[in-house]
Amino acid sequence: MKKYIISSILLFIPIIIFSQTTLKGMIMDRNNPKDNLGVADVTVHWLNTNVSAITNAKGWFTIDYKPEYKKLIVNYLGYKTDTLTITSLKPIHHFITPESELEEVTIRSKQNAIQKSFFATANVFTVNSDELLKAACCNLAESFETNPSIDVSFSDALTGTKQIQMLGLTSPYLLISQENIPSVRGASQAFGLTFTPGTWVESIQITKGAGSVVNGYESISGQINAELVKPFSDNKFFLNAYSSLNGRLEVNTHFNQKISDKWHAGLYIHGNYRGEKFDKNNDNFLDNPLANQINVMNRWQFVDAEKGWVSFINVRFLNDEKQTGEINFNPTLDKGTTNAWGSEIDTKRFETSAKLGYVFPEMPFQSIGFQLAYSNHQQDSYFGLKTYDIEHQSVYSNLIFNSIIGDTRNKFKTGVSYTYDKYNELVNANDFSRNENSVGAFFEYAFDNLEDFSLTAGLRVDTHNLLGTFITPRLHLRYVPWDKGVFRASFGRGKRSANIFAENQQLFASSRQIKIDNVGGNIYGLNPEIAWNYGVSYLQKFNLFEKKGDITFDFYRTDFKNQVVVDWENPQEISFYNLDGKSIANSFQVEVNYNIAPFFNFRTAYKYFDISTDYKSGNLQKPIQPKNRFFANLSYETPVQESGSHWKFDVTFNSIGKQRLPNTTSNPIQYQLSAYSKPYQLLNSQVTKIFSKKFEMYAGVENLTNVQQKNPILASDDPFGANFDSTIVYSPIFGRAMYAGLRFKIK
Repeated sequence: MKKYIISSILLFIPIIIFSQTTLKGMIMDRNNPKDNLGVADVTVHWLNTNVSAITNAKGWFTIDYKPEYKKLIVNYLGYKTDTLTITSLKPIHHFITPESELEEVTIRSKQNAIQKSFFATANVFTVNSDELLKAACCNLAESFETNPSIDVSFSDALTGTKQIQMLGLTSPYLLISQENIPSVRGASQAFGLTFTPGTWVESIQITKGAGSVVNGYESISGQINAELVKPFSDNKFFLNAYSSLNGRLEVNTHFNQKISDKWHAGLYIHGNYRGEKFDKNNDNFLDNPLANQINVMNRWQFVDAEKGWVSFINVRFLNDEKQTGEINFNPTLDKGTTNAWGSEIDTKRFETSAKLGYVFPEMPFQSIGFQLAYSNHQQDSYFGLKTYDIEHQSVYSNLIFNSIIGDTRNKFKTGVSYTYDKYNELVNANDFSRNENSVGAFFEYAFDNLEDFSLTAGLRVDTHNLLGTFITPRLHLRYVPWDKGVFRASFGRGKRSANIFAENQQLFASSRQIKIDNVGGNIYGLNPEIAWNYGVSYLQKFNLFEKKGDITFDFYRTDFKNQVVVDWENPQEISFYNLDGKSIANSFQVEVNYNIAPFFNFRTAYKYFDISTDYKSGNLQKPIQPKNRFFANLSYETPVQESGSHWKFDVTFNSIGKQRLPNTTSNPIQYQLSAYSKPYQLLNSQVTKIFSKKFEMYAGVENLTNVQQKNPILASDDPFGANFDSTIVYSPIFGRAMYAGLRFKIK
């Protein structure tokens, strides 16, 4: 009898297995701003049964199915209840529709100022405007003071220009774009980040490691994309006024107007001025340059959501003037003479761009977009008796098509791009003019199993008139091993032509002789730079004492197959030559974010860099690059009153370890530096008082500990002599700087 029962059960198991299976589907909302349009927590169930399921964070569900199940009910609060007729097991895609009349419900929550995506395949995070306002964010270069992933430092002792680094590499190895159009490149590398006012920036997306092939082949250590404020959503009027005790005055105004139901326009004006002379270290040189900038942008936005069209048109003009050098330098009398050492850097830039996108109304996962941009960047400058002039005209275009393969678990992007760069570059009496152009095609595939694994694999092929024809592969992987934990890995290749003078303009503010080893390459006689970037990252979210937090571990390695080595080791010259040997950059970072109490957040990070290159004099660590950095930020907000009034407090601490300095042993003893700098600490703070939704004031202190580098300019007493050098800067020059400002806006 037992054998009969067992055999009967075994007989029915396959019948049970094969008669019941599952149905998958995605519930979407056309008005959902997320890329995948999916809606989480939607309930679906079979009519007249207890069989149900709930959509995940990406809008997907899996529900048990039997042949007798025909009607699927879709239910979500605030949306109409739909009944779907199911005739096959093919994955379904369904749009839910909001109810026409609902009682108003107000839900208030505080969005994190830095948002780390749990679902993105690449290691990308978004910095929103709240984070940018935590410090004196006057331009894009200063937007990263409270961000542990980006290092900010001064490029030299004269121009006051801040440069950024990520993964231990300087900004030329990053792809820096505005709304996914490459912007800071070529002639604008030295000062381009200072040409975008902070109030114009809506958010910044930062990608570590190999980026997407969609935006080009040049990125090596990562991508930074700045999204500008939109006329459609920005304030009708905005005013920001800023003043600092280091003599810096700034004004930003935004004017936005609705032209019609589909057109919105914005006019954005920025001006900054510094006319006061400071010499706190008594070396007879200005601590900060005299400066004057006017920056105007006109921006048009077209949106036709019903038909699926969206477009942006930008026109922008900038005029930037800087004067630096000795305190008593008078350009009218002293330019081109040895009466006094001085420098002027005058930049005029015009740019215009257009973006056109179409989303297929019945297939919102399918779209086509076109980007077109033109810029003319003209810099006329001299440094003492040296002249550097460059004009860079650039054209960029990109056509992108997005769609799916089968269903939205399998997406792809494909398209073609074209770039053209014309350089008229004059270094003293030497002409380095050239034209560059390239045509490329790309394909990027993205897979997501909707649960614990996703990947993005891209490949592009480019033909460049000076770099030849080459392939750029990129791969990103994401895996969720357990709850609230996500592991990411990436690798990719980058290739770029080094603009050795535009990227190293500080060399002109020295007596160093320029030496280029001509190896027969097509750009300055040098071969292009090629590097592979590999990286792994792990993010774990947690709850501790009923408060949320997360911890992230990152390790990235950049391995140069060829590099244009910038050699500062001989204090009488600067040498440019192609790599002969190894050049690597290893970067490790651990970061913790924790919500100590409501509206009280703590962020800390430790970074370790191991960056070495085979120079002609041997393998050396990268100069003016600390191996160890520690970062901490505390931010607190008081509860918001009914009038909107509240306070914000922010404190940022940086500890910078010792840095190897370029070799100066061949200098006279009074102009020699030690082999390493001393570690130092920086403390910045800001207090903001929001009086109402329209008006707020802020005040802060940069470099509260008053750290100053001694003798930042070698041979400042003999600026036309053989040992003059303003390039070895490893800590602040000006010292403590207090500032204050106000913001006023009309919705």
